[in-house]
Amino acid sequence: MNNADLQQRKEAAIARGQANMAPVYVDRALNSEVWDVEGNRHIDFGAGIAVLNTGHNHPKVKAAVLAQMERFTHTCVMVNPYESAVALAEKLNAAAPGNTPKKSIFVTTGAEAVENCVKIARAHTGRPGIIAFNGGYHGRTNMTLGLTGKVAPYKIGFGPFPSDIYHVPYPNDYLGITEDQAFADLQMRFTCDIEASRVAAILIEPVQGEGGFYKASSSFLQKLRALCDEHGILLIIDEIQSGFGRTGTLFCHEQAGVEADLMTTAKGIAAGMPLAAVVGKADIMDAPVPGGLGGTYGGSPVGCAAGLAVFDVIEEEKLCDRATEVGAYFVKHLTEIQAEYPQLIGDVRNAGAMIAIEFVHDGDVNKPYPELAKKLPAIAAKHGLILLACGIRGNVIRFLPALTIEMDLIDEGMDIFKACLKEALA
Repeated sequence: MNNADLQQRKEAAIARGQANMAPVYVDRALNSEVWDVEGNRHIDFGAGIAVLNTGHNHPKVKAAVLAQMERFTHTCVMVNPYESAVALAEKLNAAAPGNTPKKSIFVTTGAEAVENCVKIARAHTGRPGIIAFNGGYHGRTNMTLGLTGKVAPYKIGFGPFPSDIYHVPYPNDYLGITEDQAFADLQMRFTCDIEASRVAAILIEPVQGEGGFYKASSSFLQKLRALCDEHGILLIIDEIQSGFGRTGTLFCHEQAGVEADLMTTAKGIAAGMPLAAVVGKADIMDAPVPGGLGGTYGGSPVGCAAGLAVFDVIEEEKLCDRATEVGAYFVKHLTEIQAEYPQLIGDVRNAGAMIAIEFVHDGDVNKPYPELAKKLPAIAAKHGLILLACGIRGNVIRFLPALTIEMDLIDEGMDIFKACLKEALA
């Protein structure tokens, strides 16, 4: 069995829409290293798109999953629930930023979490409108594609999308969109598109994931909170990619000192077990009628066991602090590379261990270089490095290492990255 044969089988068996970045078929993995079916070792700078904050096969998470599987794997939390789901909800409620009492629900994917936020917001407010941001990514279902602010590749051929969704610019100093401009455009929607009294919620990522790792300032999030309070609009904060220690705090928006009405979580919540959640203010979460929320697999007992273990690991190993250290170490490497290629790397940025570089031509922010960002992950895969691209303009490489990654492995991976960059430019 080899990677090439498996890729041929995959292309014959799985629809092309579910494409894979590189023909590297995984056999086993540990912390930040992956071995493919041919025995090749790869350093993982993607962590399954920020899912494995605690690394591949963390022993404490693995033990919790195996212990749960010995007992039972499914009953459906809406039929015969179990203590682990209650305990994980209690932990999420206590950890969510703000002092207002919280409640949670469990679903299976981040997209489901976002959809349920929309349902809850509409049930609580009796209003239809949702405002989201350009460059935002919220999932691949029809509703979440409507909310997503990036066409290629997510929205091509899939419309029409639901109505009563409106997009506004995301504040982005690097791309010349000031906080004041973004806020003014948002307020203009109330004049041009939908009156504030018909808006149920504003949805924002504190750090845009697929959009390119741009971070909203604390002051912008605070202005959003005040605007929502003024008009009776709910503030939904999407922490799917930025949560569970990734940015240096358990949830990114706590750095801004704001409290969301509803918060989505997934990815890092359960170290690869399919689990997601909505956490929100208790009175808002209780707006839907009994039976109005849920799903067959939501709150899987195996996922909840993993989620409880993830909370323990984050606390015991101080992974929030570790995210800050890892991010700073990557930035040190990347700024050195930027100094070598100042006309090529327009920006190096991070929010904890959400790290990105943006490629441009001639050092000009207005001349994106997506061809290079597209090339690099494929070249890196041949040299034992897992990389991810992103960005609303397709010109960003993002680094999402496990928060448990060893520093010498970062050094090794960055040496590979530098060699791959030279190869891509040759």
